[in-house]
Amino acid sequence: MKKLFIAILAAVLCFPAVGRASEDESEAFDPGSMIIGHVTDAHSWHMFDYKDKSGAEHAVAIPLPVILWNNGHLDVFSSARFHHGHADYRGYRLVGGGAQKEEIVCVDASGEVLEQRPLDLSITKTSAAIMIASILLLVIVFIARAGYKKRPNQAPKGLQSLVEMLVVFVRDSIARPMIGEAKYTKYLPYLLTLFFFIFFCNILGLIPFFPAGANITGNLAVTATLAVITFLITNISGNKHYWTDIFNTPGVPAWLKIFPLMPVVELVGVFTKPIVLMIRLFANMTAGHIVILGFIVIIFILSNLFGVAVGGAVSVVSVLFSVFISLLECLVAYIQAFVFTMLTALYIGMAVSEPHHAEA
Repeated sequence: MKKLFIAILAAVLCFPAVGRASEDESEAFDPGSMIIGHVTDAHSWHMFDYKDKSGAEHAVAIPLPVILWNNGHLDVFSSARFHHGHADYRGYRLVGGGAQKEEIVCVDASGEVLEQRPLDLSITKTSAAIMIASILLLVIVFIARAGYKKRPNQAPKGLQSLVEMLVVFVRDSIARPMIGEAKYTKYLPYLLTLFFFIFFCNILGLIPFFPAGANITGNLAVTATLAVITFLITNISGNKHYWTDIFNTPGVPAWLKIFPLMPVVELVGVFTKPIVLMIRLFANMTAGHIVILGFIVIIFILSNLFGVAVGGAVSVVSVLFSVFISLLECLVAYIQAFVFTMLTALYIGMAVSEPHHAEA
């Protein structure tokens, strides 16, 4: 019931933002720009828009710190100085947004855009969402930890039960069978961190209001960072047997080793494994958000083309499909966390496993 409520609330909260865009006849409604703008990163956390008595539209957003390194000096200020891209500040301008990548460029006194680009170290929406998700996740874990101290040697209850269930699941269903009984404890903390972080970020991405709503795991930089960490742990932990199988693959004809075709194929596989991890998580989470927004946008596209009556009739079907996809996204949020963690454990297990020799 809670999932259904969240899904309906997401659809309802999307209506005003899209509807205002369609009401403005002087500016054509761009559904693609609206959808991409909701799933990409930004220098401020947009909440909603409203119109004053004169009809002027105003955006309500949480400003975030802008940190720029340009020509050897550091500039730090609030993103509110840009007034949502309508003003320059200290020779900088915020451009893009929507279907275009949002970035900060340098401008001269006359307002001309310069070729040079500052190094952008700003705390963007995704960065802020990661910090919030990490803090909330730590709070949940410490609450569960406190429960064990208050009630030692007793059955867990409440939030403690949920955390324990997931920890035991990762340990017994992922780490132990994939890595092995002898070595899984060494990598269990990383696997638990990976699973909880991805799962928690996926769930927060489905809640349409602050401090949730950011598409964290739908950001390629986030999934790439997780994949790189897995890549480093896997290959640093690789034993002699692991590297021998790559450069001297057993059971392969000698001419393939001399060529060398198989070592090249195996070495390429070392790099493609983390790339697959990166793209799978990014694509699945982003696709779900885009599909939900797409169903909502259809209402206003048809309203503009055929009238409000048609849009109202289509809205019933669109909302039902949006709710269905939102419920499906709740399942996908768990599945993607499980798959990413399982494949990570599998790669680590392949790197640290010892060869099994046949008994005489």
